[in-house]
Amino acid sequence: MMNRVTDPSTLPMFDDISAASSRIADGIFHTPCFEAPALSERCDCTVFTKDEHLQRTGSFKERGARNALLILSNDAKQRGAVAASAGNHALALAHHGRELGIPITVCMPIHAPLVKQRRCELLGAKVLRCGEHILEARQTADDLAQKDGLSYINGFDDPAVIAGQGTIGLEVMAQVPRLDAVVVPVGGGGLLAGMALAIKTQQPEVQLIGVEPVRASSLHAARQSGAPISSDMQATLADGLAVPKVGDLAFQLIQKHVDHVVQVDEEAIAMSIFRLAEDTKAVVEGAGATGLAALLDGQLPELQGKRVVVPLCGGNIDPGMLGRVMDLGLVHDGRLVRFHAFIGDRPGGLSQLTNVIAEQGASVQQITHDRAFGITDFASVLVECTVETRDAAHRDEVLQALAKNGIETRVLEAIRPKAVPPGIGR
Repeated sequence: MMNRVTDPSTLPMFDDISAASSRIADGIFHTPCFEAPALSERCDCTVFTKDEHLQRTGSFKERGARNALLILSNDAKQRGAVAASAGNHALALAHHGRELGIPITVCMPIHAPLVKQRRCELLGAKVLRCGEHILEARQTADDLAQKDGLSYINGFDDPAVIAGQGTIGLEVMAQVPRLDAVVVPVGGGGLLAGMALAIKTQQPEVQLIGVEPVRASSLHAARQSGAPISSDMQATLADGLAVPKVGDLAFQLIQKHVDHVVQVDEEAIAMSIFRLAEDTKAVVEGAGATGLAALLDGQLPELQGKRVVVPLCGGNIDPGMLGRVMDLGLVHDGRLVRFHAFIGDRPGGLSQLTNVIAEQGASVQQITHDRAFGITDFASVLVECTVETRDAAHRDEVLQALAKNGIETRVLEAIRPKAVPPGIGR
């Protein structure tokens, strides 16, 4: 059985990944890895998406969780396992713990999404709400592991977990011939480390590239300092990657096998979610879309014309957040515009405005009057309009038509805050 102590001597090997592949085969989905033609055109390379968001609990975390549970001794299985997580690792352990008859305790920060707390409970896990953030929840989990003899399973820096995640690399090599590169999201580093070990062992010529959010860049900090260090986190759309310190074991494997690491901003992540939904009909969370974000954002020009795999590693996005992202994507493409219009405060003024918009083939999504604020001309009224258009050129045609009809407009731009609130991820 693999030693569970986090120590350099317990670095997983390629054989551990091969063994994990056989061990977990009957409990996880062998997910598809198809070319995405629309994304290929946008990125100027042949893009294949490895659809790990289609696992039962919506993420790749099931592979590592199941492998780690299966290698426990019989006594350890009876006592149960514990983890600190606010998201996908917790769901994966809860699901596979129930399937394997292993009691699972999950320590979640008190502000963890209620829907995920409830899902873990429905899957049979004991959920403890403890601490303001994941580091405090981890302390509680460590205490329980010592006091009750539970097996603590780290979500990204356990050798069995890394080996389990590495099975994705084995599948990718079998599914995509003539592979040139794999672009992988990075949080704690377990997925990148496992895939890099698997692929570089068999196909060392394949490029392995990590991608992390600018607002949660613990791997960047570790590479600069030469070792994992705690780094500040800010709230990010890719909350599943907001890990304050990259894993020690994962970092060693990344340093050995990964070619380079890039960072992406929040808008790039949001547009990646949007493009996936529109172009491939895949609903993917921020963390799962971060790898593709680097390609869409033009950060990897060396991959032009190459065959590139991007793991879509999670699909557990809040519906409200998905709606916001879709609107942002429409605004970015010029397909949704909001503007102030100044019309005469008389019968027919509003009708003239909407008629001009309709004549241009655009659709009014929302409209509001404002007689009290923003205007001191008592012969006019300010109207705020949100209008759907075909594209940026069509948007401009609508605004020009309004101007020709004597209706002054002022387009409202997105407001980007100078600072963002701090946040500690899962």
